[in-house]
This record gives sequence, structure tokens and C-alpha cells, in this order.
Amino acid sequence: MIPDYLIQGSLNRAFLIRRMTGWRVIRVVLAAAAMCVPSIAQQTANASAVSTAMVTFTLDFPQSNPEHYSIAVDSGGHARYECVGAIAEDSEEQPYRAEFQMSAGNREKIFDWAKQAQYFAGKIDSGNGKLAFTGAKLLSFQDGQRRNTARYNYSNLAAVQQLTELFQRMGSTLDYGRRLAYYHRYQKLALDDELKRMETQARSNELDEIQGVAPVLQEIFEDASVINVVRARAKELIDMGSRTTTGR
Repeated sequence: MIPDYLIQGSLNRAFLIRRMTGWRVIRVVLAAAAMCVPSIAQQTANASAVSTAMVTFTLDFPQSNPEHYSIAVDSGGHARYECVGAIAEDSEEQPYRAEFQMSAGNREKIFDWAKQAQYFAGKIDSGNGKLAFTGAKLLSFQDGQRRNTARYNYSNLAAVQQLTELFQRMGSTLDYGRRLAYYHRYQKLALDDELKRMETQARSNELDEIQGVAPVLQEIFEDASVINVVRARAKELIDMGSRTTTGR
């Protein structure tokens, strides 16, 4: 058995050490806590990113140009367009990507229609094999609670039809951005006809979210080497996109 005087001595030494190093221990603990703060913040940010709702539309249509594209929109209105396609018949396919802030009206419509379609949790294709093939389409919804994907050629659901029409109008707009960027860099003489077609479609309500290609249009408008009539068309389209976004 250990003698009592040895036990008492050990306790006294431990007490003195604790008093001498107490503040040092506290500083170590506080430093460790401070190191944890970024980690906790990062975890919160990651959780927020996972829980952000997103709707994505994808179209694969062989023999069209582009053959593949997708548009993803999150609940904050941030939108991303991605495609793979060629501008000229003799050119190679190239990836293209554009990001923009969607108008509040269309963002609300997209998430409302997704809700009406049960967030694509079930079958949305009509099942009618006699209908003409108009491209393999995919709608997906994800947030912190669910992740659903539905494929279809044609749907009888009104909400899915409205989503498809809106996304395809957006796809047409954003593909103008892809072509205009190419022509502005390599073939300026083709800009006039391209902008004429875009303006005609815009006035016929065949396009949507024109502000999504505003950066490309702005570059054309500010380029003094481009003829004035082309720059004027680009400016008119910029204004049309701005009026649509602001609701004026």
C-alpha cells in the first residue's frame, strides 16, 4: 500500500502545477475552439448547399445542334446552361457554358410547376409510342430531402408541358449566345443575320431570359470594329432583356 504522506505530496504537486498552468490550459482550449469555428461554418455552408433546391432540364436530340444541352436553376434564381455542339458543319463540337441570374417571375414558375408535377417523383411520360420523337428529355429535382429524376418524350401533365416549353425557349436564347460569341470572334460578317433572326424570334415570344446572353451582346455593342447596324441590333436586344427582367 502507498503511504499517506506520498499520496498527499503528489496531490499538492498536482495542485501547484494546475495553478501554474491553468491559464496556459485555458489558452489552449480557447485556441482549439477558435480552430473549430471555420470548420463549423464550413459544415453549415455545406449543409446549405445540399439543401438548396434545384430544377434541371436536359435535352438529348441527335441530328440537332446542339445535340445535348442542360439548364439548371436553383431556388435563388442562379441558372447554368451547358451544351456541346458545333457552329459550322466542318468544325468540331465544343463545350459551351453560361451562367446568369434568372428573372424572379420565371424562377417562381419553374418551382411552382415542379411542385405541381410532384417534383418528378413518378412517371411523367405519356407512354404513347405513336408520338413523334422530339428528343430525350429529363427533368430532375433535388433539395435536402429528395432527389428525383424523370425521363420523357412527351408528357400529358400540364405542368411538365409548361416547364418544357419554357426551358426550350431558354435553350434557344442561350444557344444564340454560343453562336454569337463564335461569330464575333471568327466571323463578324455573320453577326447581322444572326441578330436579325434573334430579334425576330424575341418579338414573336419564341425566346426567354434574353439577359442570359447580355454579356455577349454587350461585347458586340462595345466593339468599334463591328458595323453600326449590328451594334444597334445588339443594343436593342440588351434593352429587351432588361425590360423583361425588370417587368417594364
